[in-house]
Amino acid sequence: MWYFSEEERQLADVCRDFANNELAPLAEKHDHEETFNMTAFKKMGELGLLGITADPKFGGSGLGATAATIVMEEFGKVCAGSTLSYLAHSMLCVNNISTNASEEQKEKYLPKLISGEHIGAMGMSEPGYGSDAVGMQCRAKADGDFYTINGNKMWITNAQYADVVYLYTRTGDNKKDLTTFIVDTKNLEGYSVSKEIHKMGMRSSPTGELTFENCKVPKEDRVGQEGDSVHHMMRNLEIERLTISGISLGIAQACVDQCIKYANEREQFGKTLGNFQLIQKMIAEMATEVEMMRTFLYDSCKLWDEGKVDNTRAAMVKLQLPKMATKIALDAIQLHGGYGYSREFPLERMMRDNKLNEIGAGTNEVMIMIIAKNLLKEASK
Repeated sequence: MWYFSEEERQLADVCRDFANNELAPLAEKHDHEETFNMTAFKKMGELGLLGITADPKFGGSGLGATAATIVMEEFGKVCAGSTLSYLAHSMLCVNNISTNASEEQKEKYLPKLISGEHIGAMGMSEPGYGSDAVGMQCRAKADGDFYTINGNKMWITNAQYADVVYLYTRTGDNKKDLTTFIVDTKNLEGYSVSKEIHKMGMRSSPTGELTFENCKVPKEDRVGQEGDSVHHMMRNLEIERLTISGISLGIAQACVDQCIKYANEREQFGKTLGNFQLIQKMIAEMATEVEMMRTFLYDSCKLWDEGKVDNTRAAMVKLQLPKMATKIALDAIQLHGGYGYSREFPLERMMRDNKLNEIGAGTNEVMIMIIAKNLLKEASK
């Protein structure tokens, strides 16, 4: 984008090289085997990417949503699964701690998370509470110098590898009585990853269910005061929705790049596909849609960094970009014919991966509800 700073342009170059050298060669293998690219994750820490928005005082880069989304786009072009795990660590865990935790908590947890020594996750969704996140039932009860936590968290990215979980719990009977804890999972009695979830896409991103059974967490690991977590949750959801849309942008761009390459190489009826007007139309429309996605997304990220984005704009981005990326991926498969449907090309994986972006961080239907509700409310004032 024309308004990227020199630092952001250099970041894109670094991430593009890293993605091509460290993620792309093993993307198909990790997808097929449903395994996590731990080696690449650790190297992200060496590059300073795991604390992209975190305070430099604790090892972070101190950048904003625009920079974080640049990383998502470049990584998402080659391995969306690894990128999702990166997002869960850097945006859902590290960014939350950097934004909401005390100085003592930041000093305790951020350095190892940012270096890559520790892996982070966030616990919000539950088996019975996904879209209705504030209805969660995982409960924390004060018990002397500890809180006793009971309940389950479902669909947790990085669950099997998480050293630290940024955990939302219920501490009162009011729907908004939610309280957050930073949970150090190692050797923690009463904590377990009880179910590994096998998925249609994002298969190189580990997903599991967390179980808390009379699990005692020190009171000093509570973030803020009891019952004040809803605002933090909603605010972080906004930047999550922007950055996860960056993965969709990366997938869409990769699909267009692959289609252009294929159309220039594949011959049918004595000439390359690129000579057929119908193929030209498909590529032209796909490329135009990607540029629309890019402008809407990065304009919104820039406004976020300036404090000018609310949850309506973030929901609009999250609604539209993943939907468009799924369409583009399906069009790319169609253009490739039987090859697109096979695993010889990465298009079917990209389509499978992107479908998650229409579900995670708020489904399309929830985004529609947020947008419509806010617009109607504003008009009635």
